[in-house]
Amino acid sequence: MITTRFAPSPTGHLHLGNIRSCFLNWLLAKSQKGKFILRFDDTDRERSEQIYIDGIKSDLEWLGMEYQESYFQSQRIDKYNTNFDTLLKLKLVYPCFETNEELEIKKKITI
Repeated sequence: MITTRFAPSPTGHLHLGNIRSCFLNWLLAKSQKGKFILRFDDTDRERSEQIYIDGIKSDLEWLGMEYQESYFQSQRIDKYNTNFDTLLKLKLVYPCFETNEELEIKKKITI
């Protein structure tokens, strides 16, 4: 069974681009009799707010896009860490050799 997901950040209201991505994933799951998951990317603790979570759920309901399960990424950190440890043991990850300063500079560069 196919599983798709929509992972909005609850730091603001949905916009047309969010809805487009959500619709395509929802439509694919529905067309394949699969599962559509709503997974809030709530790791930005300072800007994530319950009002936006409620708004996103309300918008999806209004649009008729039903999801079968919902998760909060922040509540799955232990699962992610366990999987990361497994990848480390299997030697399937590699280190980043850039300093934090170098990474910050790269983030600011516009192409």
